[in-house]
Amino acid sequence: MRIGVLGAGAWGTALALAFHGPHTVALWARNPEHVAAMRGARENARYLPGIPLPDALSVSAALPEVAQGADLHLVVTPLSGLRAAVRELQRLQPGTPLVWACKGLEAGSGRLPHEIVAEELGSEAPCGVLTGPSFAAEVARGQPTAITLASANAEFIEQWLPVLHQPLLRVYANTDLVGAEIGGAIKNVMAIAAGVSDGMGFGLNARAALITRGLAEIARLAVALGGRPETLMGLAGMGDLILTCTGDLSRNRRVGLALAQGKTLDDILRELGQVAEGVSTAREVVSLAGRHGVEMPLCEAVNALLHEGLSAGAAVDRLLARDPRHE
Repeated sequence: MRIGVLGAGAWGTALALAFHGPHTVALWARNPEHVAAMRGARENARYLPGIPLPDALSVSAALPEVAQGADLHLVVTPLSGLRAAVRELQRLQPGTPLVWACKGLEAGSGRLPHEIVAEELGSEAPCGVLTGPSFAAEVARGQPTAITLASANAEFIEQWLPVLHQPLLRVYANTDLVGAEIGGAIKNVMAIAAGVSDGMGFGLNARAALITRGLAEIARLAVALGGRPETLMGLAGMGDLILTCTGDLSRNRRVGLALAQGKTLDDILRELGQVAEGVSTAREVVSLAGRHGVEMPLCEAVNALLHEGLSAGAAVDRLLARDPRHE
């Protein structure tokens, strides 16, 4: 199989490495200087330093070279780039099966990734999402990882699951596209909250409580949107949430840690140098939850901290002052 991977950040490069070998993989990056540097050094020094790129792994800034002739398009841009990427792929090679690996809610519209794809390609397009607990650096190094391929189309999963499943990158099937994407989106918001909690020295009890109550919030919204609660007990829900809230490689967790130190969001994002999807997702998830009448106090506190000028201490006080209730 020939797979065209769009997006040469850490995750796009890691997936290109994971699928290279069994398949012919071409990796696209928007910036020609980034491509030239990767070709010259045979590594993605900006996002995955020290991990070599095989000579046979093609890297290009010319999208037609990567997209045309591919059996599968794999979009691994930030969510903000998904719509434009899908639109351009449809122009270059319409009807090609599509998988995306971006998480979040579209800024302004609150759309989930599959809703963006449906608007661009139609609801019957052969497509799905790769999501789950996966730090790019570990996948790129060949460390064992398990993720989910979710699609509303069972035939799509049956066709592509054996193609994407690798000995060290185990891929599990799920037909609950809504639940899988909600889990992948909101865990980033919860990771910011976990970073704040850890950064303020609240300890392991507080982190465990936050993860557990965060999972309850995620499941409430997923079910309200038509997802299945059991999806949130799996890789795309609990698995991704635990990893992102506890792992030091999590960009969103690092945002929370820095907020606890009193740094401004602008300074944090500038120092991070990469997209932290939870920052924009927090605002959209609060809006989405409000439209569906779903209570999400942790997400509301994170949104107020990020976008409404609330201090970390005041956000914590707000949560701890809530009335007792049934679990």
